[in-house]
Amino acid sequence: MTTQVRLNQVDIEAVGGLVAAVQADSAKAKTTWAAHVTWTGGFQSEAKVRQFPAAKSDEPPALGGGDTAANPVEQLLGALGNCLAVGYAANATVAGIQLDRLTVDVKGDVDLHVFLGLAEGHAGFDGITATVRIDSPADRADLEALHAKVIASSPVGHTLTAAVPVEVRLA
Repeated sequence: MTTQVRLNQVDIEAVGGLVAAVQADSAKAKTTWAAHVTWTGGFQSEAKVRQFPAAKSDEPPALGGGDTAANPVEQLLGALGNCLAVGYAANATVAGIQLDRLTVDVKGDVDLHVFLGLAEGHAGFDGITATVRIDSPADRADLEALHAKVIASSPVGHTLTAAVPVEVRLA
């Protein structure tokens, strides 16, 4: 009987299986992800993704909400941080780098003039900064190479930094 040892609690065999499947059939690399959002009153809504409990959203009191959940821009920052964390865990494991602790602090600035209808223009973030802290016995050069690989392959990071077409239709 073989005992599987998982570095960083990552099932590298599953990841390797996906890599092999995509190499054998590039069509398997094309994936579609979806969320179903339902407004629940006020500034509250819930996003349902696959079989998971709905993720709630609300606004803080200063923006007229009840402050019952993170707001959409906070969730976007969280999505970037979570995507980066997955990238570090996967790529560190493939490289044989042990991660003892990993944190990602993400913040961004939004000017509310457009959101509040007081101006026209860009309503989103003016900029986003992520600070990654890694505790690992690996040397700095290996961590810098890991960092470069994660930045080069983050789906959420690339989505935020590229002009991605977004179409919002009224059904």
